[in-house]
Amino acid sequence: MELQFLGTGAGQPAKARNVSSLVLKLLNEIDQVWMFDCGEGTQRQILDTTIKPRKVRKIFITHLHGDHVLGLPGFLASRSFQASEEQTDLDIYGPVGIRSMVLNTLKLSGTRLPYRINFHEFDALSLGKILETDKFTVYAEKLDHTIFCVGYRVVQKDLEGTLDAEKLKAAGLPFGPLFGKVKNGQDVVLEDGTKIIAKDYISDPRKGKVLAILGDTRKCHASVRLALGADILVHESTYGRGDERLARNHGHSTNMQAAQVAKDASAKRLLMNHISARFLARDVRQLEADARGIFENSKVVWDLEEVEIWHRKNSGWLLLQGPRVA
Repeated sequence: MELQFLGTGAGQPAKARNVSSLVLKLLNEIDQVWMFDCGEGTQRQILDTTIKPRKVRKIFITHLHGDHVLGLPGFLASRSFQASEEQTDLDIYGPVGIRSMVLNTLKLSGTRLPYRINFHEFDALSLGKILETDKFTVYAEKLDHTIFCVGYRVVQKDLEGTLDAEKLKAAGLPFGPLFGKVKNGQDVVLEDGTKIIAKDYISDPRKGKVLAILGDTRKCHASVRLALGADILVHESTYGRGDERLARNHGHSTNMQAAQVAKDASAKRLLMNHISARFLARDVRQLEADARGIFENSKVVWDLEEVEIWHRKNSGWLLLQGPRVA
């Protein structure tokens, strides 16, 4: 499981930051990529990654401000320029209005898609669990922005324990069909009468990962609820320390407020995005330093940056981050 940030800026494109979009790469888990928001220029950003558009199977929109959705028609159109055998259907989740926005744009531009789009619209009265598969559940909750906006909580279901093959071999079990039985939890008896108890050779189930990916918002209780115990919280930080009044007036948060949400939610890691173009590299270092005064594991992310999440024994998750790209 990996996160990659395609756009980390606020409001309008800047030289170092494009507008909002990120992807959750679930290639090892379900061979899919899930996109969250699709601001203008997102398809251009993808050209500098290894992402294959046909692998993007679900798109989650937080709200209908242009810097979060205006890249969607172009991406959908370009996604159709694939070999016919590579065409895959797509699900789009978002506020009421996303369906008409997409379909009207495609109609007016004469764009025909060779794949099906399934729309899943919601309003403030139809939030909660919006998606459940055999491996993941996604929840949405209303945030506090200038228009209807949501945050998403992505919960991976617990993972099955793994088979200790070396321990089984040492116990005298030959590799073959009996291995499969033990892996499926069945006890087996060897020719010499030795009984192999399956649970002694299978590790305990591993807790699935939890990610909270928020849209634009003022500091609010919903942000904390979405991020409770999350392994990663992605939170906007349009403004810096001392800008609380500006942030509230414009429906946004400061880095300090994002850090406080992470702390209140007992999240493990805070990744701050939606950064104003007025913050240069030295300012970003200060944003991080200030946030770490409240929540130590805080970081401002950059365009094209990747975050990998691995299981680690004893203490939860190990996060390996790619180099900053600006």
